[in-house]
Amino acid sequence: MKELALYIHIPFCKSKCYYCDFNSFSNKNELISDYIDYLIREIRLYSSKVEDHSLKTIFIGGGTPSFIRGEYIYKLLNKTYEVFNIDSLEEISIELNPKTVDEEKLKIYKEIGINRVSIGVQSLNDHILKKIGRIHKAKDFFEIYELLRKIDFSNINVDLISGLPDQTKGDIISTLETMNNLEVDHISFYSLIIEEGTKFYNWYNNGKLILPDEEEERDMYHEGIKYLKSKGYNHYEISNLAKEGYECMHNLFYWKLKPYIGIGTGSHSNIEGLRYWNFTDFNKYFNSISRNELPIEGNEVIDKTMEMAEYTILGLRLIDGIYMKDFFRRFNISIKEVYGDILNKHFKNGLLNIEGDNIRLTEKGLDLSNLIFVDLIP
Repeated sequence: MKELALYIHIPFCKSKCYYCDFNSFSNKNELISDYIDYLIREIRLYSSKVEDHSLKTIFIGGGTPSFIRGEYIYKLLNKTYEVFNIDSLEEISIELNPKTVDEEKLKIYKEIGINRVSIGVQSLNDHILKKIGRIHKAKDFFEIYELLRKIDFSNINVDLISGLPDQTKGDIISTLETMNNLEVDHISFYSLIIEEGTKFYNWYNNGKLILPDEEEERDMYHEGIKYLKSKGYNHYEISNLAKEGYECMHNLFYWKLKPYIGIGTGSHSNIEGLRYWNFTDFNKYFNSISRNELPIEGNEVIDKTMEMAEYTILGLRLIDGIYMKDFFRRFNISIKEVYGDILNKHFKNGLLNIEGDNIRLTEKGLDLSNLIFVDLIP
C-alpha cells in the first residue's frame, strides 16, 4: 500500500494573533458543532478514494485545535480510523495553545491515540507575548508542559519565533536554555514573517511596529541554532531541530513530496499528480459536502517539470539536502541535466555545497535560500 499523510484543519481560535495569516477565526464559535459534523462527512467521502493508501501520519492543526471541546477531537479521529487504513499509522499530532487546554482534554487526546503535541509558545517573555497578541503567559506553558509529561506524552514540540518586537538575542538564548533544561523533544524555530492581511502588516507599513533589523534577527537565528546543536539537537530542516528519533514525520512527508490529503476549510492536498484545495468559505464548504461532493475550490495537475522543481525546492529545505541518485530514481533523469546551470551558479556564489552525490545548502544558503528557490520555479 502507498503511504499517506492526513491533515485536519480546525479554523477556530479564542483570539487571533497579530502576526497570523492562517485560515482561522476568533468570531465564529457558533459554527464549531456544525463544522465538526461536516468534517466527519468529508472524511467519509474519502472512503472509496484511499483504498490503496495507508495512513502514516495525522496532523490536527489550525487555528487552535485545543480551543474546541475534547470530544470533538475524539469523534474526528474515531471516524478517521474507520475510513482510512491505519495499519501503518505511527504519528498523530495536535497543536495546542497553553491557555486553551486542560487535563481533561489531554486525557481525551491520549485515549484516542494522539502521541505528539505541538505547543505554540513563541516566546517565554510575557511582555513580548502581549505585544504579539498571544493569550497565554509563560507560566501557562510551564503548567501545561508539566501536565503533558505527567500524562506521559513523550513527544513534545514547541514553536518559537525570532525577530519579534522588543526581542533580543538574550531573550532567545534564555528561552532555548529553558527548553533544553526541560528536555523538549523537538523545537520549531521560525523567523517572523510579516504577512499581508495581518495586524502586524498594517502596523509595520504605518510605522507603528518596530522590529529587530535583519542583521539582528539573523544573529538571533544563528546563535539559537548554534546553541541547540551544542546541546545535541539535530538541525534537520531550516527551521526545525529535534532530539534523535523525534523528527516530525508529518512535515517530512511535505518536504519529501510524499502524498497527503487535507480535510477542512482551506486545506490542501497533493496526491497522484494532482494538487487541490478546499473552499475557505464556510457556506461553500458546507454546501459542497451537503451535495456529497468533496469541497474542492480549485486544482492543478502537477506535471513532471513542476514536480521536479518542488521536489528540489522542498528537498533543499532539509539540512541533509538532496541525493542525486534519489532524484534520478524518481524522475529517470539526472538533476544536473535539469538544473545544472542553476546548481553551478549557486555553488559558485556560496549558497550550495555539492559533494559527491549530495547537494545541500551552505550556512549562507540557509539565509538566502529564496534566491535559489526563485531560480528553480518553472
